[in-house]
Parts: sequence; structure tokens; C-alpha cells
Amino acid sequence: MKTNRFVSLLLLSLAVLLAEGCASTDTTSSAGEMIDDTVITARVKTAIFNDAELSAAEINVETFKGVVQLSGFVSERSDIARAADVTRDIAGVTSVKNDIVTK
Repeated sequence: MKTNRFVSLLLLSLAVLLAEGCASTDTTSSAGEMIDDTVITARVKTAIFNDAELSAAEINVETFKGVVQLSGFVSERSDIARAADVTRDIAGVTSVKNDIVTK
């Protein structure tokens, strides 16, 4: 009887620890958030690539918890705003940090 209780308590403790390990914090993402961020990044890159006014090769995209950071170099100042506008239209984007500069 004591063995069953000990094993049950051990399994419950292990489950709680594993659940805590999968949770996100301010500086880390959970597995689900990482997948979401990867999807958002891919959608933003595709949208920039498909926009005739923008050069996808010169714009870098990174996403963390729905916040998209754009960086890189563009020829026109208007391309900076255009990249941010295209990014904001993507589902899942909570905000855009635009660090793109003109050449």
C-alpha cells in the first residue's frame, strides 16, 4: 500500500515538474509559442516576398511571442513603412519592432 502511494506521489510530482518546464516566461517561449512564432515568421517572409515594392532578400524577420522584429536595409524610406504595414496584416502578429534602415 505504501509503495502504491509513493509511486503515485512520485508520478504526480514528475507531471507537475514537466508541466512547469513547458510553461513560458518573459524570456523563453513554450513549445507551442515557438511553433506559432515560426509560422508567423514564415507568413511575414512570404508576404514581404510577394510584395512587388519590397526586396525580401534585404529584410530579416524574427518573431518572439507574436512580436515581429524587422531588420535590414532598403533603398527607399517608404519601404520601411511598407514592410511594417505588410507585417501588421499577418494573423498572430501582436506588434512590430521595425529596425530597418535605408542604405
